[in-house]
Amino acid sequence: MAKMGERLVRLMGKSRLPVLAAGCLLTLIACVLFIHEPLFFKYFDQRFYDLVLRHEARTTHSPVPVIVDLDEASLKEFGQWPWPRYRMALLLEKIRQNGALAIGMDIVFAEKDRSSPCVMQKEIKNDLHLDIGFTGIPPALMDNDVLFGDILAKGPYVLGYYFTFGAGPDSPPSVCSLPPLNVSVIKQPGSADVEEYLYTPEGVVAPIAELAGLCPGAGFFNTVPDIDGVLRKTPLAVYWEGKVYPSLALATLLQGLPHQQVMLKVSSGGIESMNVGGKVIPLDRQGCLHVHFKGPEKTFTYYSAGDILADRLPPDTFAGKIVFVGTSAAGLKDLKTIPLDTNYPGVEVHANIVDNILSGDFIRRPDWAPGLEFLLLVLAGMTTTVIITWTRSRFVLPFVLFMGGGIVYGSFWAFRQWSIVLSPVFSLMVLAENFSVLTLLKFFLSEKEKLFFRQAFSKYVSPAVVDRIVKNPKRLSLSGEEKDVSILFSDIRGFTTISEQLSPNQISSLLHEYFSPMTRVITEHLGTLDKFIGDAIMAFWNAPVDVADHQLQSVRAALEMLVTLHGMNEDFQARYGVSLRIGIGLHCGQVSVGNMGSAELFDYTILGDNVNLASRLEGLTKFYGVTLLVSEDIAVHCKDEFVAQEIDRVRVKGKSRAVTIFNLHTKERAERFKDELDMYAKGLALYRKQGFQEAGEIFARLREDFADIRLYALYHERCVTLMEHPPEAGWDGVFSHTSK
Repeated sequence: MAKMGERLVRLMGKSRLPVLAAGCLLTLIACVLFIHEPLFFKYFDQRFYDLVLRHEARTTHSPVPVIVDLDEASLKEFGQWPWPRYRMALLLEKIRQNGALAIGMDIVFAEKDRSSPCVMQKEIKNDLHLDIGFTGIPPALMDNDVLFGDILAKGPYVLGYYFTFGAGPDSPPSVCSLPPLNVSVIKQPGSADVEEYLYTPEGVVAPIAELAGLCPGAGFFNTVPDIDGVLRKTPLAVYWEGKVYPSLALATLLQGLPHQQVMLKVSSGGIESMNVGGKVIPLDRQGCLHVHFKGPEKTFTYYSAGDILADRLPPDTFAGKIVFVGTSAAGLKDLKTIPLDTNYPGVEVHANIVDNILSGDFIRRPDWAPGLEFLLLVLAGMTTTVIITWTRSRFVLPFVLFMGGGIVYGSFWAFRQWSIVLSPVFSLMVLAENFSVLTLLKFFLSEKEKLFFRQAFSKYVSPAVVDRIVKNPKRLSLSGEEKDVSILFSDIRGFTTISEQLSPNQISSLLHEYFSPMTRVITEHLGTLDKFIGDAIMAFWNAPVDVADHQLQSVRAALEMLVTLHGMNEDFQARYGVSLRIGIGLHCGQVSVGNMGSAELFDYTILGDNVNLASRLEGLTKFYGVTLLVSEDIAVHCKDEFVAQEIDRVRVKGKSRAVTIFNLHTKERAERFKDELDMYAKGLALYRKQGFQEAGEIFARLREDFADIRLYALYHERCVTLMEHPPEAGWDGVFSHTSK
C-alpha cells in the first residue's frame, strides 16, 4: 500500500510539469503579442476604450466654448451656402460685438468670393461681352473679400484650413502666409527634433492670401481617426515646411488668452506634453490629444447664425465665450464618428478640445501605462498557470472570473479616479488562453491518472458491487434498466444546530451510532442502502433483486426506523446532550436503476423523476410538522395494514403535476386517536368544499387541544387567509410549494 502511495505522488508530480511548462509558454507568447500589438488586439483595445468612455461619460463641461451653427433655418432665411463674404463679415462682427473672446471658423475660404460686384462685372464682361455698372454701391462694398479682410484684421478671428497628407499630382500648392505657432521646444536628453515626432503634411488647402495675410490667427481642422474610422484623438500641432502650426481649437484658444506662448516638451519617447497658459496638456508621442468627449451631438451650446444676423439674441450673449462657427445643415455637415456618437459634428470636436484644456479634464496615457499593462499580463499568466497546475478544477473558473473582473474593474476605476487609460485586453486574453488550453491539457493528463487509480483501487470498492460484476461482467457499464421501486429519503432535523454543540469527533461518533441501526432496519426489510448524504439516508426496494410488496416493506422499515430512533434518543441525550428527530419521505414508481456515473467512477443507484419526488416529500415533513410523508401510490398499496391520513394536495417545487400526500398510522394507533383523526378528516373535507369558516373552527379547536401539532395550526391559518381573500373560481385546493 505504501509503494502504491509513492507511485501516486510521483505520477501526480509528473503530470503537473507539462501544465506548468505550457502555461509559461503561453504567457511568453502573450508577451510577444503585446510588444508587437497586432491589429486584431488593437481593435479590442479601442473597443474597450470606447466602452470606458461611454460608461464614465461626464455631462458637465466648461461654459466658455460655444458654437454658431450655419443650420437649415439660417440657410432658409438668408439663402443657400456659400454666403457672400460681406454677410460672413457681418456675422463675425456681430459675434465680436457681443463680447466673444475669440472666434474660430471651421470653414476654409480657399477661393475668391464670386458674388462680389467687381467679380460679377468681370464675369459678365468675359461671358457676355457687356459692360455693366452698379449704382448706389460704395466702393468699399465692390469687393467682398476686401471687406471681409478688413473685418478679419480688426478682431480676434481665426481662419480654418486643412493639410493634405500623401500628396499626389493634384495636390494643391503650398501657401506660406499662414501664421505658425509661437512655440518653445524643451528637449530632454536623448530626444530627437520635434519634426521627427509631429505629423508632417505634404500640402495645404488654405484661405486666399487676401484673407490669410490679414487675419490674426489661423489653424488646421484636420483630425486623425483610428483605423476603424472612430475619432478618439486629434493632433494639436503639425510640422510643415520648417515650422509648427496649431490646430483650429488651439489657435482659437490662444486668441482668447493674454499670452500666446506655447511650450512643447519632447522626450526620448516622443512628444510628451504641451504647456498653454499654465495648463499642462498630456499628448501622445505624435502630439495628439486624447479628446475627452463630454457627450453626444449638441452637448455644447449651439446658436443659429440666422438669429445672430437678425439680432434675435440678447446683448452680451457671447461675453467671455470662445466661439466656433460651423455648419449642421444637410449636405454641408462635417460628420465624425466618436465613441459616444456616430454622427458627431466636426465643429463640436474643437469645442471639446478647448473644454478639455480650460478644465484640465484630460484623458491620460502615462509613459508607465504600457509597463503596468505588461506586468499585469505576466502576473495574470503566471498566476493562472500556478492555480490551474496545483488547484482542483472546480476552484479554477471562479478564480479566473474573479481575477478578470478585478482587472476590468481596475481599468474603470483608474479612468474614473484619474482619467488614466489602462487596457485589460491582453491580461484578459492570457487569462482566457491559459484557462482553456491548460484546463484541456490537464484533463488529458488526468485521464492517465484515472486509469492508474481505477486499476489500483478497484479491489477496494463495495463487495456487493464487486460480487455483481464478478457474476456478470456485462453489468460493468453505465446503462441501466427501467424498474418499479419504492424510494425512501430520511434526514435529521436541525443537524446543523446539533453540530455546533458537539466536537467533530462527537459528531462522527453520533452519526455512526445513528446510521448503524437505521441501515440494519432497512436491510432487514429487504431494502438496498443507496448512500449517505451528510446526515441523510437514501434507500430503495425492489432492486437489484425483486422484492414482493416492496411498497409495504418500505413503510414497515420507515415506521420501525422511527420506533428505533425513539428508543435510541434516551442514550443520545445522556451521552451527547441531544435528541434526534428525523423526517421520512416515501414514494414508488418507475426509475432507471443500474451503474451510474462516469467511465472511471460509478455507483449502483437509481435516477428519475420519482426519486426527486421522494426527496421532496422528505423535505415537506418539516413544513407540515410530521415525521412521515408518503405518496398516494404508497398509501394505496398499504391500505390493508395501515391507516392513511391525508395531509394535503400539493405541487412540489419543480413539478407541475399535483400529488396527494399522506401520513400512515398503524391500526392500533389510529384506533387510539380515532376522535382526533375523525375531527381532522371532517375539517379537511369542509376545507376542500371551500367551507373555510366551519373548517377553520374545527382546526382552531384541534389547534387549541393539540398545540404541538403544526398541521392543525397550518390549516387554521390557511382558512383564515382564504376567508379574507377568497380563492378564484376553479380553485382545486392544491397548495404549491416554492421551496424544496
